[in-house]
Amino acid sequence: MSDHAFTGHAHTHHGPAVPQEIPLRHDWTVAEVRAIHDTPLLDLVYRAQTVHRAVFKDNAVQLCSLLSIKTGGCSEDCSYCPQAARYDTGVKAEKLMQVQQVLESAKQARQAGATRFCMGAAWREVKDGPQFDSVLDMVRGVRALGMEACCTLGMLSDSQAKRLKEAGLTAYNHNLDTSAEKYGDIISTRTYDDRLKTLARVRAAGISVCSGGIIGMGESIDDRCGMLVTLANQEHHPESVPVNALVPVEGTPLAGSKQVEPVELVRMIATARILMPGAMVRLSAGRLSLSQEAQLLCMLAGANSIFFGDTLLTTANPEFAADMKLLADAGVKPLEPDTTGAPARS
Repeated sequence: MSDHAFTGHAHTHHGPAVPQEIPLRHDWTVAEVRAIHDTPLLDLVYRAQTVHRAVFKDNAVQLCSLLSIKTGGCSEDCSYCPQAARYDTGVKAEKLMQVQQVLESAKQARQAGATRFCMGAAWREVKDGPQFDSVLDMVRGVRALGMEACCTLGMLSDSQAKRLKEAGLTAYNHNLDTSAEKYGDIISTRTYDDRLKTLARVRAAGISVCSGGIIGMGESIDDRCGMLVTLANQEHHPESVPVNALVPVEGTPLAGSKQVEPVELVRMIATARILMPGAMVRLSAGRLSLSQEAQLLCMLAGANSIFFGDTLLTTANPEFAADMKLLADAGVKPLEPDTTGAPARS
């Protein structure tokens, strides 16, 4: 599972209060969403920013850190993912990390200003047993540090979702990746419906939902809008919507894909913000190829969460220093950590 598969994740509180004058809809059509997406760019960004300001008054950006707790060797065939065992991408299959190691990383991320810690395992689905028990310990440990805890572990059963909730899990990330129509071109080892069922189990367990997708995989604009429609038409909007741009990896079927233009990412973020006003919209994979101005334009369009680099966080990490400088130069405040460590309010 690549950084795409585990990018994303929501606010401890099940989303902020959305003012009444902003309609919350669950009946969008692709044609309506396409019309929003294709609005002249400056008008689109203005509209998205207006919604954003009405909901997120502090205009802060949440800093998230993510760690691959179990890398490589995945049995799925997601065409974008360097962690699929069937592709030769130079990624070696590793064992699940020790709980203590993971909590050490979480502590460093916390010191660096991250308020959310995301743990991703390259699994097709969660299997009960010692590994899942270790993940539950990781979740408890991250929550004890006063951070939000998010996991992406593949498909879940109802009882696993319930145990993750009991351990204090804030959010579960399970991306749709693309539209239902395009999905079969990207992945054959599980269905779109499997993904929707996992999201329903997460929601039923009272864990906040983090779900988004990836652009730049050869999909049409209607596919992009279709994916947003599927998310926005759920009974509850996801609390967190990661918008990823494909990072093509040598050895994967999508290795030759051409890079997404920054403006395409801005349009997706603005459209997601308008459709799902209360969601944290996360500028996820692909951010490091954007100029500072493009990143700020994404924030103006409604992105209010970014990921620190995948590398272990130390203050010497140049990506981290550059992120801090970008935010400081623009006068954008990082969202303050929720230090209560209290379980998520439902």
